[in-house]
Amino acid sequence: MADEATTTRTLRPPVENEVFTERLNRADLIIAPLMRRMVGRGIRAAAKHSPRFGVGSHTPRALQATTAVRVASREAASPDGSVVTLTFERFDRGKLPEWFPGAHLDVMLPSGRRRQYSLCGEPADRSRYRIAVRRIDDGAGGSPEVHALNIGDTVTVSHPRNAFPFAPIGHLDSGDRRIRLVAAGIGITPIITMAEAAHRLGLDWSLAYLGRSLESLAFVERVHRLGARAVVHTDGPLAVADIVGDTRPGTALYICGPGPLIEEAADLTLDADGVEMHFERFTLPPIRDGRPFRVILARSGETIDVPADRTMLDAILDSHPGTVHSCRQGFCGTCRLRVLSGRPEHRDSMLAPNDRADGAILPCISRAADDLVIDL
Repeated sequence: MADEATTTRTLRPPVENEVFTERLNRADLIIAPLMRRMVGRGIRAAAKHSPRFGVGSHTPRALQATTAVRVASREAASPDGSVVTLTFERFDRGKLPEWFPGAHLDVMLPSGRRRQYSLCGEPADRSRYRIAVRRIDDGAGGSPEVHALNIGDTVTVSHPRNAFPFAPIGHLDSGDRRIRLVAAGIGITPIITMAEAAHRLGLDWSLAYLGRSLESLAFVERVHRLGARAVVHTDGPLAVADIVGDTRPGTALYICGPGPLIEEAADLTLDADGVEMHFERFTLPPIRDGRPFRVILARSGETIDVPADRTMLDAILDSHPGTVHSCRQGFCGTCRLRVLSGRPEHRDSMLAPNDRADGAILPCISRAADDLVIDL
């Protein structure tokens, strides 16, 4: 381990990655001050309430720019075929908008649904985007549609957005700063690019990759190429303390996985001074401290009761199934509505203060303290 770490720090990045490394460091000048404010109790406590990622991971609402791309390649990413990777290219083979580790795309599927998938390719390669998707036949996502796409098919994708940014500045040339990466199952998709960036930059990092079996895991060979700092665990449940590892001051924890794993990690690090926790979840968050309230649809006058254990969006969908929505976790903004009166309880990580002041609300995650009149 020590020899490998020393070697890593003395290696120059490959020529094709030098521009990426420069851009990554430049982006850090913007991202890092935001991340430093995440240190302490607030970020970890927020893990129980934030829909998908930690407080401080918020990025302003991106311009809804899109690009038509073709499927350039399709291949299995896991031995059992449950995960496939798709590579997208522009029709003119031109450059695509740049992105950094942790970023995702909105993919407009043939059915008209919009779904979000992490970018898991090489950020330095502006000629293509790469995503990996696990097929879940009984889920509410779009994975069966993604798995049905073939080489040559056309899809529309958004420009990259990053709600889970990797911010390594402050770790460079620092002996008391370390990065712990944790991925569970398909949670490897945003984490693998972070691990490769940390490895390339010669940082003090480690990765725990958890799964039920090697056959079901994506990118295992890619993880193994990172050396002894990256460990794959398929030998049964592990204690969260063992997964999270060393949480001395100066640790930045990046974790992508199911809600219970994130919540236990948040509890474990709650009182750990000087520990940052950045996270992205791929399961719907539980409703916490929910109270019943009513929503009045201004255009029709219809009143909808929202129980304590259901979201506003679900209640609206019962009578208005065509209501546009996507992530159900408060980060994509597709379901955005306008509040005309009432006191909303914002629980999303996307809307900026001025958006909220203008009456915007995301009904998939936010609630209300009293009756809410919305423009619908």
